[in-house]
Amino acid sequence: MALKPLFDRAEFRIQDGIAHVCAAGETPFLKRHDAALLRYASDKSLGMGGRAAQEAQVVQARELIAQSWGVSFGDIGFVGSVADGVSLVVESLDWRDGDNAVFDADEYPSVVAPIALRPHAELRFAKGTARNRLAGLVDARTRMIGVSYVSFLTGERADLSALRQLADSVGAWLVVDFTQASGYLPIEAGLADFAFSACYKWLLGATGVAVGYWNRAARPDWSPVTAGWHSLASHGRPDYGGRLELVPDAMRMTRGNPAHASLYVLVSALEYLRQFDVRAVQTHVEALTTDLLSRLGQLQIVSTTPGDPGRRGGNVCIEHPRAQAMVDALAERGVWAWNGRGRIRFSFHGYNGGDDVDRIVTSLRDIYWAI
Repeated sequence: MALKPLFDRAEFRIQDGIAHVCAAGETPFLKRHDAALLRYASDKSLGMGGRAAQEAQVVQARELIAQSWGVSFGDIGFVGSVADGVSLVVESLDWRDGDNAVFDADEYPSVVAPIALRPHAELRFAKGTARNRLAGLVDARTRMIGVSYVSFLTGERADLSALRQLADSVGAWLVVDFTQASGYLPIEAGLADFAFSACYKWLLGATGVAVGYWNRAARPDWSPVTAGWHSLASHGRPDYGGRLELVPDAMRMTRGNPAHASLYVLVSALEYLRQFDVRAVQTHVEALTTDLLSRLGQLQIVSTTPGDPGRRGGNVCIEHPRAQAMVDALAERGVWAWNGRGRIRFSFHGYNGGDDVDRIVTSLRDIYWAI
C-alpha cells in the first residue's frame, strides 16, 4: 500500500489532484494561519497594549524554536532573511589580507554573497562530491566555513560534526544555514557558531522573518558592528556620546522591529509541527525520497541526490538541460515541482504520501525522454 501522508492534507491549502512537492521552494499555507493573521490585525490595532501582545508572540516564537533546536532561549533571535543574518556575522569579522572563507562550489547565494563583495577576504570553493572535500581548502587563515545543512541544489546533507572539528582545528567560525532542514530533520544548532533558517519552507511559516542563532557559549564576546533601536539594551534616550549597550542575547541581531505578522504565522506553524515527533517526520520524508530515488533508477533517470539516506535531506534533484520546460510539463500533469540552475527538484514534507510519488513517476515516464 502507498505510504499515507503524516499530516492531514485538508489542513493545508493544497488543491485537489495536485502533488505539491516543492517544500524546498514554498510550502502550502496552513489554514490555521488565517486565524493567526487575524490575531495580528487585531493586536496591531490596540495601541500600546497591542504592541505588548505582539512582543509576546516574539517571546513564544523564540521559546518554540529554542526547544526545537535544543538550545537556550537567549541564543535565538530573528533577522529579516538568512542573507541578512549571514551579513551581520560577516561584517563583524575583522577581515585582513590573506584571510579566507571556505564553501562548497554549489553553496546557496545567501551564505556566500554576503562576503563576496568584501575586500581582503579570499573565497575558496570545494568541488566534487567527496564527503570531506572542504578539508583540503582550510588553513590557518580560514576565518569562516559556510554551509547549508542540506543542499538546495542536490539535496546532499552536510556532516556538521566533521565540519565542527575542521573549524576548530584552525579557529574558524562555522556558519550554518538550516533552511532546507528545519521542520523535518532534528537540528543540532549547537554544532554551529552561528546558524540561520528561513521560515517559509519546511517550517511552514512565511517570508519576512528568519531564525537567527548565536552560540553564546562558544562565542560569548560576539557583537555586531551595527545596531538599531530594537537591539539596544535601553529603549530610553540613548547617550550617543557614550558607549551604546546592546541587549545581552541573540535579539541583538534584531536591529529594528521584527516582522510581527510573520512571527504570528511562525508561532502557529511551530505549534502545529510540535504535534509530531520530528524523527517521525524525518522517517516519513526519508521513505518518500527513498521510494522516488529507487523508481527513478528503474526509469534510468539519474539523480544528483545521494542514495544514502544519511547523506540526504528531503530533496530529490535531477539535472536536465530543459529543466523549466520539464517543470512546466509536470505542472500540467498535476505535479508542482521546482526549477533553478538547470535541475528539477522534488521535495517532500509530512503532507505528501506515496500517491504523490506515483504521480511524479507516471508523469516522468510520459515526458522525460520527450522534452
